[in-house]
Amino acid sequence: MNPKTSHPFTTRLKIVFGVALSFILVACAVTPTSTVAPATSASPTITAPTLAPTVTPSKQAGTAIHDIQGAGHISPLAGKTVKNVQGIVTAIRSDGFYMQDPNPDNDEATSEGILVFTTTLPKVKIGDLVNVEGEVKEFYPRDIATGDLPITEIIKPVFTVVSSGNKLPDPIIIGTGGRIPPNKVIKSEKGDADQTKFNPKTDGIDFYEALESMLVQVNDAVAVGPTSRFREIPIVGDKGANATYISGRGAMVISPEDYNPERIHLDDVILPTPTVNVGDRFTKPIIGIMDYTFGNYKLQITQRPSFESGGIKPETTVKQKENQIAVATFNVENFAANGDVQKIKDLAKIIVENLQAPDIIGIEEIQDNNGATDDGVVDASETYKVLVKAIKDAGGPVYDFRDIPPENDQDGGAPGGNIRVGFMFRTDRGVKFIDRPGGTFNKAVTAVKGGSGVELSFSPGRVTPTDSAYNNSRKPLAAEFTYNGNKLIVIVNHFNSKGGDDALMGRRQPPQLATEGQRINQARLLADFVKTIFAIEANANVLVIGDLNDFQFSPPIAKLKEVGLTDLMEILPVNERYDYLFEGNAQALDHILASPNLMKIASPEFKPMHINSEFALRASDHDPLVARFTLPPK
Repeated sequence: MNPKTSHPFTTRLKIVFGVALSFILVACAVTPTSTVAPATSASPTITAPTLAPTVTPSKQAGTAIHDIQGAGHISPLAGKTVKNVQGIVTAIRSDGFYMQDPNPDNDEATSEGILVFTTTLPKVKIGDLVNVEGEVKEFYPRDIATGDLPITEIIKPVFTVVSSGNKLPDPIIIGTGGRIPPNKVIKSEKGDADQTKFNPKTDGIDFYEALESMLVQVNDAVAVGPTSRFREIPIVGDKGANATYISGRGAMVISPEDYNPERIHLDDVILPTPTVNVGDRFTKPIIGIMDYTFGNYKLQITQRPSFESGGIKPETTVKQKENQIAVATFNVENFAANGDVQKIKDLAKIIVENLQAPDIIGIEEIQDNNGATDDGVVDASETYKVLVKAIKDAGGPVYDFRDIPPENDQDGGAPGGNIRVGFMFRTDRGVKFIDRPGGTFNKAVTAVKGGSGVELSFSPGRVTPTDSAYNNSRKPLAAEFTYNGNKLIVIVNHFNSKGGDDALMGRRQPPQLATEGQRINQARLLADFVKTIFAIEANANVLVIGDLNDFQFSPPIAKLKEVGLTDLMEILPVNERYDYLFEGNAQALDHILASPNLMKIASPEFKPMHINSEFALRASDHDPLVARFTLPPK
């Protein structure tokens, strides 16, 4: 499970037509993680020729494609030389061609398609019946250690064209009228997917493997994620009829038992993909070749898709009422004073118009004053001021801000960026920040008993900043506020990223979550700190907010709930619990957790504001969250 995973480039697998993938995403303090610019090549023609009604077969006996593929992820003929392998060319790419047996067997567990890897643009045409000799290889798109599954291919090929203009095999329909993909189970058995029992009827990984390199078709497809920076589009067929937990806006939400194996990813190795948003509808069947790259099965489209807008718009919340305090959390994705001017304006507009100017904003991924320039600068006051001014210029109120600069290059994120968490707060609605000096990057804040109940030793102050659980990660920042005489302790966080976890559709099942242990330890320390607050004042008003980089049902969030905090995400219907989309999986990474007293007396209202995650063009990769609490004068 890797909401923010690396996507390195392999020239064999990612040919982009006219699109430069020029940016490295740093999400949740890692660069989800990394990429380099792809090579380009001339786009091969994919227009099918005039096709003859029948295939002209060869009389030579040879190896059938389905015998090479076998019923599993590893070919029974891997490493062997095969001769007289015949198939009709179904698609051409710059480094090879796909071919499919015109005489399939009756076993749906064995694929009838295969990639013939030629290293250069092959001299074949779509519809050619070819005779191939070569070595069978299981090719891992990155490296076997990454947990990828392999692609079966024929390498070092020698081939001849037997006949041309042959009718292409009919695409296999994925969905109603064809093969229905599993919609909950990715792999039912634990262990290496290429060694466990092969169950294409029940297990998502095996279902797509049985279609590897074949022509397939998806009808009535809808986008369940926006076009990514890698030009990939997650879709689901049949208007989502066979999917679970579809939101009112068309996103496909995960749950503890369901990570949506019915998702299919359109890719652009053969043809460019369009730019779409969540809910956009494809107006004709999508046809392509089933492939596997970078931890996911991908449909390499062979016909240009057409689509129509699903009509979603960025959401706008309501203004807080009298005696209501609005608290938001917003990951602004590597925001710096010297950053993109349009992004500055977009973020300000979101805060003023879509979020209706919350009273307190816990903000994550604020960079230092010169952004990713690695020169020892850690202060971010100019970065805050740029955003404060842009908010005012957009018609919003005046905000003040607080943070504690991190130690240089110790909190993760882009080198030199020194991202941190901080607070922005309005000065015109009775919200007051309680300043208690003394907090530094390496001094731990504590809860103490004061004249008015529980207080913080420093405000703002960092929570357990020197513990190894926070190595190369952002440290929590706690602060005291008052509103209408009510004291409020808010702790803003940005936990360790998921970059480095196994892919959902990878070889190791269930996926190994290499990063979860650090988040569990971070959550444990934070929960212990909250307990010290409650030990002094059981009815303290406490909010734990921020990018916790894990799901509401995950072990790290469970640690926080154990001390009595309520995750407001869980007061929503299951199909609305998301603020982040990764590869078509809508999920909750950001959270607002409230103390028992706030849940009891303050009538919380809560909603993730879907402004960014569902759109191809956006100001950040996260949606902000807004909660409102009714706190009359005390």
